[in-house]
Amino acid sequence: MAEEITIELKKPLDKMTAKELRDLIINQLPMIQGASGMDKDALVAAIKEVLGITDEKGAPNPYKNQILSLKVQMKEMRVKKAAEGTTRKEKDILRRKVNRLKKRSRALAKSA
Repeated sequence: MAEEITIELKKPLDKMTAKELRDLIINQLPMIQGASGMDKDALVAAIKEVLGITDEKGAPNPYKNQILSLKVQMKEMRVKKAAEGTTRKEKDILRRKVNRLKKRSRALAKSA
């Protein structure tokens, strides 16, 4: 295509619903045919193809250092939990902290 296509997005393509993507295609990208029969993944792929956006599958996670530090903290807490002399209440507290750190590390991994 000789001319550049620019569109205004209120949020990222992956976060938009299929209905919003269809409206976007119908109103701003009429060169894409068959949008009403496509599912969300096909709609996103078609829009990215027309706009020339490439997916960077092999890109490193920008939160990698944070995730690794969370995993080190989890390992330390597990060692404390397994140590002799810890009370049941302390073990419960450590277990909940490890659980929270696991959730945070998974969220960071997913967000990238």
